[in-house]
Amino acid sequence: MGSSWGRAFRITTFGESHGGGLGLVIDGCPPGLLLDLDRVQHELDRRRPGQSRLVSQRKETDQVEVLSGLFEGRTLGTSIGMIIRNRDADPRAYEPFKDRYRPSHADFTYEAKYGLRAWAGGGRASARETAMRVAAGAVAMQVLESLGPVEIVAWVDQLQGIQAEVSVDALSREAVDRTEVRCPDATAAALMVQRIQQVRKAGDTVGGVVRAVARGVPAGLGEPVFDKLDAQLAAAMISLPAAKGFELGSGFAGTALTGIEHNDLFVPDPERGIGTSSNRSGGIQGGISNGMPIELSVAFKPVATVFAEQSTVDRAGQPTTVRPKGRHDPCVLPRAVPIVEAMFAIVLCDHWLRWRGQVGSPPPVPIL
Repeated sequence: MGSSWGRAFRITTFGESHGGGLGLVIDGCPPGLLLDLDRVQHELDRRRPGQSRLVSQRKETDQVEVLSGLFEGRTLGTSIGMIIRNRDADPRAYEPFKDRYRPSHADFTYEAKYGLRAWAGGGRASARETAMRVAAGAVAMQVLESLGPVEIVAWVDQLQGIQAEVSVDALSREAVDRTEVRCPDATAAALMVQRIQQVRKAGDTVGGVVRAVARGVPAGLGEPVFDKLDAQLAAAMISLPAAKGFELGSGFAGTALTGIEHNDLFVPDPERGIGTSSNRSGGIQGGISNGMPIELSVAFKPVATVFAEQSTVDRAGQPTTVRPKGRHDPCVLPRAVPIVEAMFAIVLCDHWLRWRGQVGSPPPVPIL
């Protein structure tokens, strides 16, 4: 089962939505890093359910426990093990659906692959598994910061046609978190909140787009052909639950331009030495970072669990209906923001460590 990611910085996650808990193993974290566990917990708090009226009201503290890989606060270079225990699991809410396939869920496909499935909450297909991705991303971010002045910021850019107006250059996580929908455009955020409340009241859901930017990434990250940095970012983002689209730089809008209009012209840059006059490439050319900010977008579909009766079939293929109950997000976007940042950090960390191994850079932190 594909529960691992990365080469130099490799993560493996485990656990089901309504099982005993979730787990994470990180291999390849450099030794000697003074790991700030409060920052790890902070990122988990940004993702956890029950944090606002706009998300699932499942009551989970998502308190992380470190089992291995640290000594006196520093990474040992060995496997880092972390767990989060489920405190508010309720598998009984899913018993009516154990023999019926919920529309647009992974119920049928998991059973088609494995011959059985964890019907309580979707098992590994549940978005709850992303908690351990966020924990891994918080570690990856600290590794990145030990290597250079890197900053990753994601935000809700669009929600069912409500478009935010955001200045990417001046954006910070603090500005993003000022609104409960995690959109830094206050006017758009108010409209987004109103729309989420409307669909929640109607028992429906809504989707949209999360954008993200990574600043301070040096030129040279990425591998030729199959391990291109943009290909790896695309795979990481599309691996997220409910993610259905990915764009880098100008994305699909770039198809409306000519080559002359689209090309990023190289210019002298006082900070980078060489920069570009525009950034339609999104900071990556030929699959390798060029030193400009890496900009990407991820499209998320509406959450599949809607609180209305819908037609389906049972395991015998006979027509029936389902009307879900339980605690679910009317919109995944506010909680998707820290998840996108986490996957962004994990991919960059993996490629930066691979690049460091190639060029023979010194260790990122002193070992005391």
